Amino acid sequence: MKVHIFIPCFVDQLYPTVGMNMVKVLEKAGCEVVYNPAQTCCGQPAFNAGFWGEAKEVCTKFITDFEGAKYIVTPSASCAGFVKNYFNRLFENSAYHQPAKKTSEKIHEFSSFLVNVLQVENLGAVLVGKATYHDSCAALRECGIREEPRKLLQQVQGLELIEMNETTTCCGFGGTFAVKFEPISIAMGEQKTQHAKDTGAEYLISTDMSCLMHIDGCIQHNHAGLKIMHLAEVLAGGWE
Repeated sequence: MKVHIFIPCFVDQLYPTVGMNMVKVLEKAGCEVVYNPAQTCCGQPAFNAGFWGEAKEVCTKFITDFEGAKYIVTPSASCAGFVKNYFNRLFENSAYHQPAKKTSEKIHEFSSFLVNVLQVENLGAVLVGKATYHDSCAALRECGIREEPRKLLQQVQGLELIEMNETTTCCGFGGTFAVKFEPISIAMGEQKTQHAKDTGAEYLISTDMSCLMHIDGCIQHNHAGLKIMHLAEVLAGGWE
């Protein structure tokens, strides 16, 4: 199966190993991975900030970049959720409405693609220790993803998965929310960090590096002793 990958801005600029590990896992699952180096942003930051005209330009490029793809897979529920739910609205009553609709139907968040499309849950990964999982708002509310990451993590050899309290509560990042409402954002992040620490877990795992970056800042500030990991990093571990 040929799969085109979309690498979000966060991953490209700050956490490139997440993208590399996603490719490693997809190839192990039998996919032929295609990367278009001309790709840029999905357009979400500009859209969320209210700059719909500028967002439309970026989104038009996204549609063109992935025009020939049957499947688009990304290690970010946030980006996947934006393309799935808002491309139609952005291009309503325009010449790009149908291409936008087709693009929104082709994009898949990484864990959802593995479980629901490839129907793969056991990748032979190994991670010895205790972990807790953070549900990103985008995964839960934009993509309807909850069980897929857990099914994958439950198959990781040596890993004990422990649910934290208030697992569906936002971590406080929310893109520009963290900038505009910094005290509230920090308080929410610290609450999430404390819930994770209370489980006794060594690892905090999620599908979104934006959430994990914010939470990791709180972890480091409070010396909470947790290690953040993207799901792709976990699934790529323990095998060659």
